[in-house]
Amino acid sequence: MMDKTVFLGRVLSFHRRPEGAGDAGAFTYVEDGAVLVQAGRIVALGEAREVRAQAGAAKVVDHRPHLILPGFIDTHLHFPQVQVLASWGRDLLDWLNSYTFPEEVRFADADHAARMAKGFYDGLTNHGTTTAVAYCSVHPESAEAFFAEGHARGMCMVGGKVMMDSHAPAALLDTPQQGYDESKALIEKWHGTGRMHYAVSPRFALTSSPAQLEAAGALVRENPTCFMQTHVDENVDEIARAKALYPEAQDYVGIYEDYGLLGERALLGHCIHLEPREVEALAATGSKPVFCPTSNLFLGSGLFDDAALRARGILSGIATDIGGGTSYSMLQTLNEGYKVLQLQRQQMHPFTAFDWITRGNAEVLGLTGEIGTLEAGTAADMVVLDAGATPEMRLRQERVETLAQELFLLMIMGDDRSVAQTYVAGVAQKGE
Repeated sequence: MMDKTVFLGRVLSFHRRPEGAGDAGAFTYVEDGAVLVQAGRIVALGEAREVRAQAGAAKVVDHRPHLILPGFIDTHLHFPQVQVLASWGRDLLDWLNSYTFPEEVRFADADHAARMAKGFYDGLTNHGTTTAVAYCSVHPESAEAFFAEGHARGMCMVGGKVMMDSHAPAALLDTPQQGYDESKALIEKWHGTGRMHYAVSPRFALTSSPAQLEAAGALVRENPTCFMQTHVDENVDEIARAKALYPEAQDYVGIYEDYGLLGERALLGHCIHLEPREVEALAATGSKPVFCPTSNLFLGSGLFDDAALRARGILSGIATDIGGGTSYSMLQTLNEGYKVLQLQRQQMHPFTAFDWITRGNAEVLGLTGEIGTLEAGTAADMVVLDAGATPEMRLRQERVETLAQELFLLMIMGDDRSVAQTYVAGVAQKGE
């Protein structure tokens, strides 16, 4: 059939988290490789000679000598913050009050939200990201724009309108009942539509009353295939305020635990200043912390302790956290993540790093059968990477001798210029 396409290049896909520099069994790497795609799905991966023989009279797209990997996955960012990137602030709470909250008021306007959605999705795909988990504003119009644009592009996306009924500007407040009703209507319309997934999204304990967290817990119980996303233990002043607002809770994580918000589909942004009991609660419930290095550094929030969480068997995601985060690029997210871990004498090998932003983040979302690898049957979401995209990279590339060295070059010096092409279900997203 003529709807088959063969993509030629050096192909890399991970099967599990690499245990170290020599763990070649954790991935498939084919130097003269090819990926066969039909109807938006991967049919085969392997040696170019064998795949082309299987493909017959298929269209051929030649990306040699570039690398072909699964599309990047971003597990935490904010759709309404695309225009507050690079805004100066003293710390998290000052930054939220000075920039984020005023900006999010604008997303009550459906036309504005739709325009911002186009720029938001272009930012993702230009940087090689094919799936993301996003917070919308409190307004249903914001979530409608987010889902409509993602669905039109055929992307696998996760998102939800934030629920917030206190301690924020009046134009950003819902009520517990309103938050429940609007979220429920969005779930009914969008969850499972195309490749869309809904995330129940109480912003954080500081902007939700006990009644609203009860409503969020009810939504989680009633919709077990939905995700839940919120923030926790990002900033010491935030933690103190959360404990003051919820004095009966054991700790900050305990607030969400008390309202039934933890679980395997719970995504908890930041998790920097966790107490030992909080770590145990995450481990016991299968909840997923999300590491946001560029944001944590930009806001001076602290250092994510990846090793301690992995030692307890906790799976963590890694994410840009636009707009506290400073780049849409998952490559630059790895760059800053590497430094955060280095400061704690923890090392991120490039094999581990690229597994994390592909298969690893898919595992966090429970979606490895759909995204995150190039295995047959999964969606043909792919990124094509050029390690010689700039003169400086080409000069450095002259001394690159191994795949690991090339990947490290990409994650330290790479950005959107290194993304030669991004494919969503086999469809190219970047213009010439």
